[in-house]
Amino acid sequence: MTPNQQSVRLLRERGYIADVVELRIPGTNQSRDLFGIIDIVAIGNGQTVGVQATTADHVSHRRVKMLENPALAELLRCGWLILIHGWRKDGRLREETLS
Repeated sequence: MTPNQQSVRLLRERGYIADVVELRIPGTNQSRDLFGIIDIVAIGNGQTVGVQATTADHVSHRRVKMLENPALAELLRCGWLILIHGWRKDGRLREETLS
């Protein structure tokens, strides 16, 4: 199961409506995240949540990438909850909240 699939499943278990918004670019081996930093958007529980899903080893790198992106500050001003989900092979989650 991919990190995106694991995160969508977890968010749905937490009561959110969640879907992947990361786009695969046809003819390449590349993808494009929403605003350059969001793989999954979830709504529910009175919140809008943006998630960057990755493996646990890449959480720090994703954090730096997100903090450098000007879209992060605007998403936070708009009241979004922004999370990084880092998944381990054994299924354990390392979850960080950006603020």
